[in-house]
Order: sequence, then structure tokens, then C-alpha cells
Amino acid sequence: MSSLNLNKVILCGRMTADPELKQTQSGIAVVSFTLAVNRRYQTKSADGAQAQQADFVSVVAWRQTAEFISRYFKKGSALCITGSIQTRSWQDQQGQKRYATEVVADEAMFVDSKSDAGTGSYATETYNAPSFSSSPSAAPKFEELKTDDDLPF
Repeated sequence: MSSLNLNKVILCGRMTADPELKQTQSGIAVVSFTLAVNRRYQTKSADGAQAQQADFVSVVAWRQTAEFISRYFKKGSALCITGSIQTRSWQDQQGQKRYATEVVADEAMFVDSKSDAGTGSYATETYNAPSFSSSPSAAPKFEELKTDDDLPF
């Protein structure tokens, strides 16, 4: 019997605090932070006003993803992450068993544009993506197929 295992998380929200980049003893970059993610529905408060509820999700990122997050995001920055849920347990100093559930981020992406991101540190930092261009003579030559009968599939 085959079983299906899938552990994929996509979250978009705002950082609740500035990320703090740390290093493990072996020099691997790691950052932990909390992401506030609004729920899809709103509730009414006691006075009848609409109230948005949010979940606060613990996230950890490693290596290049950790460095990227610590460099371009800060408290209030909107970001979208993809990753997986991970659980762990340990015994605290009083001998009590403790549990944690967190999202391990594999990717982090900008949500706001530079002009919209007054709270994001990347709004003041220059980030130039590489640009590619080619002359018409350097472009690959493709053969035009006259009919669908010539398609290889």
C-alpha cells in the first residue's frame, strides 16, 4: 500500500519583530521570527465593529534564506514564505517535557514593492537584480513550423 506524505506550508504575513541573525557553533546562519498572519474571516467585537484576527506563527530559516530575511526585512515587513511544519520536543531545566511546532522556511519572498514598503529595510537599500539583454544576431534561431503535422508530439 502506498502512502502519500505532504508537508508544505505557504504563509504571507508581517514580521512581529526585527529578525536577529545568529550563527550555530559550526557557523551556519539561522534566524527565528514570528509571522502574524491574518485569518480569512473577521469577527465582531463587543461594540459591533469588525475585528481582524491573526495567528502568530513561529518560523525558522537557515543558511542563505536566513541571511536574506535578516538583510531585507524588519518588524512590520510583509513577506511570504514557503516551507514545512516541524515539531520537536526537549526537557527543560525543571525536567518538564516541552514541545514546539514551527515552520522551517525554505524560501522567502517580498510581498510589498519597494515604494510600498516603508517598514521594510530593503526600501532604503539598493537591490539590483541582474539584467540580461542580447543583440538580435546573438538570439537563437528557431525554425518556423508551417503546420501542426510537423510537431514532434
